[in-house]
Amino acid sequence: MECPHLNSSVCLAVDSSRFPNGSPSSWCCSVCRSNKSPWVCLTCLNVHCGRYVNGHAKKHFEDTQSPGGSQRKCEKQEKERTQHSVCMDCSSYSTYCYRCDDFVVNDSKLGLVQKVREHLQSLENSAFAVDRHRKRKLLDGSPLNSKLLKDSGGASAVCATGLRNLGNTCFMNAILQSLSNIQQFCCYFKELPAVELRSGKTAGRRMYHTRSQGDTSVSLVEEFRKTLCSLWQGSQTAFSPESLFYVVWKIMPNFRGYQQQDAHEFMRYLLDHLHLELQGGRNGAARSTVPQDGVKLPTGGKCCINGTSTVVTSIFGGMLQNEVNCLICGTESRKFDPFLDLSLDIPSQFRNKRTKNQESGPICTLRDCLRSFTDLEELDETELYVCHKCKKRQKSTKKFWIQKLPKVLCLHLKRFHWTAYLRNKIDTYVEFPVRGLDMKCYLLEPENSGPESCLYDLAAVVVHHGSGVGSGHYTAYASHEGRWFHFNDSTVTPTDEDTVVKAKAYILFYVERPAKADTDPKL
Repeated sequence: MECPHLNSSVCLAVDSSRFPNGSPSSWCCSVCRSNKSPWVCLTCLNVHCGRYVNGHAKKHFEDTQSPGGSQRKCEKQEKERTQHSVCMDCSSYSTYCYRCDDFVVNDSKLGLVQKVREHLQSLENSAFAVDRHRKRKLLDGSPLNSKLLKDSGGASAVCATGLRNLGNTCFMNAILQSLSNIQQFCCYFKELPAVELRSGKTAGRRMYHTRSQGDTSVSLVEEFRKTLCSLWQGSQTAFSPESLFYVVWKIMPNFRGYQQQDAHEFMRYLLDHLHLELQGGRNGAARSTVPQDGVKLPTGGKCCINGTSTVVTSIFGGMLQNEVNCLICGTESRKFDPFLDLSLDIPSQFRNKRTKNQESGPICTLRDCLRSFTDLEELDETELYVCHKCKKRQKSTKKFWIQKLPKVLCLHLKRFHWTAYLRNKIDTYVEFPVRGLDMKCYLLEPENSGPESCLYDLAAVVVHHGSGVGSGHYTAYASHEGRWFHFNDSTVTPTDEDTVVKAKAYILFYVERPAKADTDPKL
């Protein structure tokens, strides 16, 4: 929105000596000393925490607006001149006015807001350069990371960018970091042209979302593209995905608020909405769709609505064949179901096995979970199948086959289950391969697949730490240019395969291994 209070609320000069030391994104609140969500008042340059931490930035504004009864008239005039109503987020540099109770997109007549923004950016960049130099020295002294630097030329090991936690948004951060390291998927969005969502006075300016904008003013694809472009550039230690989160709030009501959410549920909503927007070319921007190797998935499934493929279904889309057999008359029914991911049960015999080193009983493997998913099973009384020949519900068996494997195989381990009153977590360790996951034995027609086309290598792992879906914390491991990193919100650290395979995976992303070129001369 256009704020009318900028000229009286923004200081005329930016005095660096009044700012704290260090990077603006890590400044501490002058009242509670919290370094989460710092905001700087553009009148007095004092730093306070945001409303979703302890709310001292808002309290600072309220305190300046309610002087005591003994205040003189001249003091009231002074208060009106310096209102302390406008502040700036020290992480994303968005501006907010407490009098308007909304984000601000305009500037003062003298361009003072942009001057403050540029000053904070220069302080952040300077602090980043110092931090990068410090990290290089630490990495040079570590045997593991020295090897990483030697293999990579020393650049990429320190250019990873974290994602700021906006208030229990670790579920979103873990998914975004995982998707950003799936190269086919990420590169498509990064190469899309930017979409200009505004016109008129604010054309060409950076857009700060406001609650007064209608749904047509937001684009999930565009904000997702911006977020991916901000990762792996090395220009900052952490990026604040607040614009993307705002769009999520707009179009996915289930994720409004700051409570913990299920990362797998968020991933499915995100992929489904990206797919729908790419199909529709929202905001006047026609987004090209991607053919799925000549295969048009049938309608009716979430991943291929109206029969049009996009980059989402081209990369994550696979096909299941569901066979149901009536045990009374023997009638067989077949149905084809498109999928973007497979949700796998952890077999009941392994559910007490919590660690890899626990001695009692065998270790649960990913193959055990896949076998449980595809094995023939008899449907229980609550799932009786309506036989078309018998004309009533009959006992029957069900079996899944994979008719078509996707380029990226996303496997979700069902760690949360409902009891009478609670949703409990299955904390079983599941062993999974880093390289060479062979999916050939689960295919409907394995003889039609080449020797390399069914092999997958691990690209990313999402891990849930804690006891319940509504609590705990999400982090992610991902491979980038042959090196493994651990993504924990704003913090990104190099790691190794030995650490990755010990994780209690919640979501696994496997990338299809490219077929080897035939270099042998044919006789």
